[in-house]
Amino acid sequence: MRTLVIDVGGTNVKLHATGQKEPLKIPSGKDLTPARMARAVTEATTTWEFDNVSMGFPGPVVNGKIGREPHNLGKGWVRFDFEKAFGKPVRIINDAAMQALGSYVGGNMLFLGFGTGLGSAMVRDGVVFPLELAHLPYKNDHTYEQYLGEAGMKKRGKKVWRKHVGDIVALFIDAFVVDYVVLGGGNAKRIEKLPPKTKRGTNANAFTGGFRLWSGAAADA
Repeated sequence: MRTLVIDVGGTNVKLHATGQKEPLKIPSGKDLTPARMARAVTEATTTWEFDNVSMGFPGPVVNGKIGREPHNLGKGWVRFDFEKAFGKPVRIINDAAMQALGSYVGGNMLFLGFGTGLGSAMVRDGVVFPLELAHLPYKNDHTYEQYLGEAGMKKRGKKVWRKHVGDIVALFIDAFVVDYVVLGGGNAKRIEKLPPKTKRGTNANAFTGGFRLWSGAAADA
């Protein structure tokens, strides 16, 4: 079974598929609607062959359906018919949950994705639990995302940002009782010294998660 994986982000939409050697990137942004995204993906993958689609979405996904319009993209995502647009079966999962699924190597794991915003998910005994920690209050009437997202890093500087990463990781390890934390997303590379019980993930793990979404291989990771 051949799968097309679509990882929708605030900066780029990243694509990969079974049998392809290299992923592709399509520019994203605040004006990207689902219709524009579907057209761009279809045009970029004209020569690719696939039987189904996995899509990681930067927002809540409930029972396989997008639950809320995204913060960093255009409008119209909640009611859009992706299966009609792609002409294939589509499974949608929160983007952090998809990357968590691809990062999982057993036990109880928390995933934190440092990109435009803050993604979060857990995998416990092979079962994925999407989380929405980004907009919970953290400090000084600001949310976790306002401290750990890209805007927070630029506002406070990398040194202060790294300090908050360490503090929040320790807080979440205690709160969620996990064995380890995977730090992923584009800004994870800016964390010079990893906090205890953490390891660095890669954006490529999102593609692994997308493939696992159809293969059911998470529990065997």
